[in-house]
Amino acid sequence: LVSDCHLISPFTAAPRHPKASRHHTVARSPKRSHHCSKQQRSPAHTSLFPGKMPPKKVVEEEKLGPWALGRFSSNLKVGLVGMPNVGKSTLYNALSNCSIPAENFPFCTIDPNSTRVHVPDERFDWLVDHHKPKSVVQPFLEIVDIAGLVKGASSGAGLGNAFLSHIKAVDGIMHVMRAFEDADVIHVEDRVDPVEDIAIITSELRIKDLEYMSGIREKLCKDANKMSQNPVTAKAHKTEMATVDKIIAWLEEGKEVRNGMDQWSTIDVDYLNTYMLLTSKPVIYLINLTAKDYARKKNKWLVKIHEWVKGHGGGQIIPFSGGFECELQNTPDDGKVQFQKDQEMTTVLPKIIKTAFSTIHLIYFFTAGADEVKGWCIRKGFKAPQAAGAIHTDFERGFICAEVMGFDTLKELGSEKECKDKGKYRQEGKTYVVLDGDVIFFKFNVTAPKKK
Repeated sequence: LVSDCHLISPFTAAPRHPKASRHHTVARSPKRSHHCSKQQRSPAHTSLFPGKMPPKKVVEEEKLGPWALGRFSSNLKVGLVGMPNVGKSTLYNALSNCSIPAENFPFCTIDPNSTRVHVPDERFDWLVDHHKPKSVVQPFLEIVDIAGLVKGASSGAGLGNAFLSHIKAVDGIMHVMRAFEDADVIHVEDRVDPVEDIAIITSELRIKDLEYMSGIREKLCKDANKMSQNPVTAKAHKTEMATVDKIIAWLEEGKEVRNGMDQWSTIDVDYLNTYMLLTSKPVIYLINLTAKDYARKKNKWLVKIHEWVKGHGGGQIIPFSGGFECELQNTPDDGKVQFQKDQEMTTVLPKIIKTAFSTIHLIYFFTAGADEVKGWCIRKGFKAPQAAGAIHTDFERGFICAEVMGFDTLKELGSEKECKDKGKYRQEGKTYVVLDGDVIFFKFNVTAPKKK
């Protein structure tokens, strides 16, 4: 029931720094002579296009995936979203191991709570064990507990407008569903139906997006005469109006923006990333089960939920037991392993954290040495100067090169010296796309004051 997706993100290349040229040799093609003999000309050019230039190469527009949507930032966060009393705050407490209200009544969470949780990674642990540094800084993910939504939230029901604004502020959604009966736990709809719950919330988010886009279209219509007075603004206005109409038509068909990537052009995506629509955000689905169902890995709703998710663009589905996770967090650290053995269950929190981290298109690279081992969060597709900027803006501004080792290579060879001896220690320039798990040392030089 857990499906995996591969996320890749394109970014425009950073401008070359003059000093980077010392590390790169640019192969220049020889100048074409205007006095070539007929024998020197390409047969294809002389036989197929006599007296004419060859046709220009057609450059196909790159197909974009859901990874192209969202803020291009490394300071991203995910929100726990769902109906009231489905286990969001219980899961949040387990993830953060902190105390916030999780009582048995709707809207016990109004203002969103947020916490930073460490992202577990065996590569980071290996680097710490290898270098035994003075300082250790582990990668983290920010998680926000958002109050429950109800039917009619898009029109203000249940303080829905405030809650929807909280969803707009996050970059990814962890949709929590309750798949168990419990007379002691009130459900706002007086029934337990996780499929209907997810359909309600998805519908409310889509309605809010449609309302927002209709407002943008109305403003564009008002500005039409003013924009038409200048050819440049007239063209931009026409382009945006075409994108807005396309998005509105898609939403009116009952579809989510993130599931229309085969419809959106790169221009559409640029506009979508300014609108930051609710249905454009990546989603993972967390199903709250009883401890008994979680242990036996069976529940009557699992197949139905899987079918719904598959019919709405797909996504990752992770079952968990809020009750079990809560008990585990209340167990002393030295007894947690034995508790899981006794219960014949294993915590799924590390999987939830790692999945959420990758779902919002984050990766990390490492800086490692005797002084410090640190994991740096960046967006997938960041090039070397952008990654350097995650450390300090001066690193990006004065970027010269990045000295890179792949983690797997470093682990296999055992040391930086061995990587250098075997030719696996590379110097990369400004066009290098940083890969997840790269171990990097940046060289930079800032000689001029920052431009104002």
